[in-house]
Amino acid sequence: MPDKNISGITKIAVKGFKSIAEEREIDIRPLTILAGANSSGKSSIMQPLLMLKQTLEAPYDPGPLLIDGPNVRFTSITQFLSMLPDKKEIDCFQVRIEIHVPDSYRSVTTTFRKGINRIELIEMTAKERVRNNHTLSPECLTLYPEMESEEIKSAIEGLSIPKNLETVKRFRCFLVLGFKDGYTIFTVTPDFESNILNSIHLPGLRGNPERIYKLTSTGPLYPGTFENYVASIVHEWQETKDGRLKMVGDALHTLGLTGQVRANKINDANIELQVGRLPHDRTNDMDMVNIADVGFGVSQVLPVLVAVIVAEPGQLVYLEQPELHLHPRAQVALARVLADAAKRGVRVVTETHSSLLLLGIQTLVAEGDLTPELVKLHWFTRRENGVTEVTSANLDEAGTYGDWPEDFADVSLNEQSRYLDAVDNVKFGNTEAS
Repeated sequence: MPDKNISGITKIAVKGFKSIAEEREIDIRPLTILAGANSSGKSSIMQPLLMLKQTLEAPYDPGPLLIDGPNVRFTSITQFLSMLPDKKEIDCFQVRIEIHVPDSYRSVTTTFRKGINRIELIEMTAKERVRNNHTLSPECLTLYPEMESEEIKSAIEGLSIPKNLETVKRFRCFLVLGFKDGYTIFTVTPDFESNILNSIHLPGLRGNPERIYKLTSTGPLYPGTFENYVASIVHEWQETKDGRLKMVGDALHTLGLTGQVRANKINDANIELQVGRLPHDRTNDMDMVNIADVGFGVSQVLPVLVAVIVAEPGQLVYLEQPELHLHPRAQVALARVLADAAKRGVRVVTETHSSLLLLGIQTLVAEGDLTPELVKLHWFTRRENGVTEVTSANLDEAGTYGDWPEDFADVSLNEQSRYLDAVDNVKFGNTEAS
């Protein structure tokens, strides 16, 4: 890690959610790659975290879990509860989040159940491993809504928690301790709430480029999905002469898409985004066009670049298919942008189908530009019964990752071989026929 004192989410585990019927967990490194075939469970491992995010961000109390929001959209609990191989539905699911804070690791496991009329939060377990004199001293606390006062006293005995608490209350998607008069005075999840709220989510469907964008906040929190904030962030960086705008321009230039980006404030509610018409011209300020008038790749990758550049160390940035609409050369170049963010301590989680993006990351490691300890690869597959499996691997100093269940490169090599065989058959077949 760039700095072992950087706080942030370090692990996500899910059970009973969609194809993840059995518990599966992934480590979160500064650069975490989620790969695998379609519908193998890559999105499913992240969607519970996104539901926690949209539940905490809601302007009203949506109950224990907001299932239809800006980050994840379900209309029925049965749409995401796992089905066992015998077609029997599991009536609950779990999500466990682990975070690192200086000198300790903390985890919170929340269990949700399908109730009669809505989803219910039925249990929460908080664990902490505190580093003290080079040893880890564990603490564990399990809460559920129906706990009696005596059960609470027994549960918190010996823990560093005030002893005069006598009731369990729900705060959105977590449980907290408090007095029976309604005043909550202690929560075991403040670090979790802040890390979830600080997370940035950029979905794969980022919409068509717009001629005019809405004026928004420019952080530090980004409720909902991140593409809505890009134009306003670019405008603020432009007005304050923030060096990060040059970083965005440099990245766009490296990807071979455009030479520069600019924002024009139309009025107090709208902003126009403009980019250089020529990919390599970085000096002619007059040769700028609306972002809707250039290739789709620019509007799709610009939010990716701004997200990883605006993010602070420890902040989780979840990118769904950042390579969409990019030329193969740009997909390889994108690896360096993600690697630069990882080296700053940002936790970039990338769900990708691009073998070239993965190869670009491997090459940076082999060239010594990216420390292999910063990278974690997770490959998702499904067994014959439909249950998700996750195979995780570390890169070595040469950028290799050993034997995976399936290799992106095999597909390319097999298709090249198939094509060459077909060409030979056409040429030699025609010769023999003549």
